[in-house]
Amino acid sequence: MTERTIVTDSLEQTAIIFGSFDANIAKIEKEYGVDIVTRDNGDTAGSAIVISGGDPEKVNLAASVIRCLCRMATYSDGLTDQNVGYAIDMVNDGRAEELSAFDDDCVCITMKGKPIKAKTVGQRRYVDLIKKNTIVLGTGPAGTGKTFLAVAMAVTALRNREVNRIVLTRPAVEAGERLGYLPGDLQSKINPYLRPLQDALLEMLGPENYARHIERGTIEIAPLAYMRGRTLDDSFIILDEAQNTTPEQMKMFLTRLGYNSRAIVTGDLTQTDLPRGIRSGLSEAVRVLKNIEDIAVHTFTDRDVVRHRLVQKIILAYEKHDRERQNSAQDTRTRYLYKK
Repeated sequence: MTERTIVTDSLEQTAIIFGSFDANIAKIEKEYGVDIVTRDNGDTAGSAIVISGGDPEKVNLAASVIRCLCRMATYSDGLTDQNVGYAIDMVNDGRAEELSAFDDDCVCITMKGKPIKAKTVGQRRYVDLIKKNTIVLGTGPAGTGKTFLAVAMAVTALRNREVNRIVLTRPAVEAGERLGYLPGDLQSKINPYLRPLQDALLEMLGPENYARHIERGTIEIAPLAYMRGRTLDDSFIILDEAQNTTPEQMKMFLTRLGYNSRAIVTGDLTQTDLPRGIRSGLSEAVRVLKNIEDIAVHTFTDRDVVRHRLVQKIILAYEKHDRERQNSAQDTRTRYLYKK
């Protein structure tokens, strides 16, 4: 029987690590086939977490996960199932040391006083790139925080008076007849496309502050078509759902950048809604701009998904399905050429 002991800093930290009804610990025990208990640690403020099992390697892996959770618990008032699963994935991949780079830097504070922080290593790198570069292209699957963190950084920049306004935009792919069937004026017709951006702003600013900024023009939310012909100075500009732009639209957007402005472009290249045969402006921009100074490209992975754990499994299932379909199509073409 192999044992490893980890001493926590406080009983509160121990409680956070174990989670509600010891759910976090149960997940680790199931993953590695170990037993985890707490013991009194004498006169110190914390407690001893003891990991025991018959397989030394699995005991060591479980201990590494507990150490990662200890680090996470120092800057969080609670650990979710996603946090625990992420720590397990990182340890299993031999990347536990990357989690040591986490700190308690807060990206933004919501109106309710809730701190917004990076939850994964990928999100931490994304935030750092936004701080250091004028233009950042963020690509990756749904639920990785691409848009939410970009909006949080924009709100922080506005509060710190680094910029004078925030401009949020998205392409309205169905900007023809389907929009026409929606009731109301043009603003009412485009609101469904812009709602995710509005939701993020409402969480960070609150309804009253959000309405005040909209009225003053310090926050502008508009479809991409409204950007043509403009020069945006002293602005923090975010283009969301950029996978649905054409190369011409992307070039038009990026050339709107004025003095003392920053631009964040986000999108998921696997969910393009453009008509068949039309290239994605985001895909082309990633290839064309990746080696230009002061422009950064960041790619999120399924490991950065911070929604329900099923979202990560859904993404992986679709990726596997797409690979199998591509391989099947390739085999069909090969057999056809061989017969010829």
